[in-house]
Amino acid sequence: MVNLQVQYLGKTLPSPLIVSSSSLTQSVDSIRKCEEAGAGAVVLKSLFEEQIEADISREEYNGLNRLHPEAQDYFEQMGRHLGPSEYLKLIESAKKAVKIPIFASLNCVSEPWWIRYAEQLATAGVDGIELNLSRMPRNPAETSQMVEDRLIRIVEKVTQRVSLPIAAKIGPYFTSLLHVAHRMQRAGVKGLVLFNRFYQLDIDPHNLRLAPGYQFSTPQEVYTSLRWISILSGQIECDFSASTGIHDGITAVKLLLAGASTVQVCSVLYRKGIGELRNLLKGIESWMEEKKFNSIEDFKGKLSQTESEEPEAYERLQYVKALTGIS
Repeated sequence: MVNLQVQYLGKTLPSPLIVSSSSLTQSVDSIRKCEEAGAGAVVLKSLFEEQIEADISREEYNGLNRLHPEAQDYFEQMGRHLGPSEYLKLIESAKKAVKIPIFASLNCVSEPWWIRYAEQLATAGVDGIELNLSRMPRNPAETSQMVEDRLIRIVEKVTQRVSLPIAAKIGPYFTSLLHVAHRMQRAGVKGLVLFNRFYQLDIDPHNLRLAPGYQFSTPQEVYTSLRWISILSGQIECDFSASTGIHDGITAVKLLLAGASTVQVCSVLYRKGIGELRNLLKGIESWMEEKKFNSIEDFKGKLSQTESEEPEAYERLQYVKALTGIS
């Protein structure tokens, strides 16, 4: 019997599979099903600033960004469904119901709310906090340096005020991702989740209006995470959690070989059900038995760039194409 235990954000997880932040983790019953199916941990559905605003008075909000009336109504409904007070109750109930770690997810815009609600989440007994840093820069006067500084400032303020381990979930769109990762590490993060899958936008040409794009990931989307985890692993002193495009056990194995401590799954569970976690674990176990690895630590990071005899293959596309014969 192989050992699937991993270490992530200072916690021992019974498996490397984490159910990522989604509606799959917004109820105690669903979280319990995740544990029964083999999840090593769950990340609760993100608490958004708009939900926080819907849950407090206009006076307390102190004049921060207002929403369009229709959007305000929508988020008020969200706030009533799983606003801050309900979110804290969910943490307390989930911690009593399951043994696996429970990580919270926070997505804010205004700096005061990042700090205030990170502190509240910590007091509720959560095992760690994932900062969902997904705000899209849209000010032409804002430079890339300003964007990065704002993200680092948020991380620094949260890590200074909260003693729990903090992970930053970021997107891949930085000029120098390695530099940003180094700054995140120095700012106090214990983990990086790569990558944030931003909501897709589409256009309905028949009704001349915006429409949501395809929301689920595809297996082909894993390669960005695979490359960057393999490059960052060994250079950045924090845990890596791979996200986006993980639909089977072998793909999870690839990311662990690249240096990930855990892999986060979501889309495949929407398509096939939470029970699909068992099949992913079987895929990992079968591969480990075939290769005669007793534990995940035996092969974690084995194919990262720092362990490679040909590190240039991780960066030079032309070299990879020539090596593999891909035209």
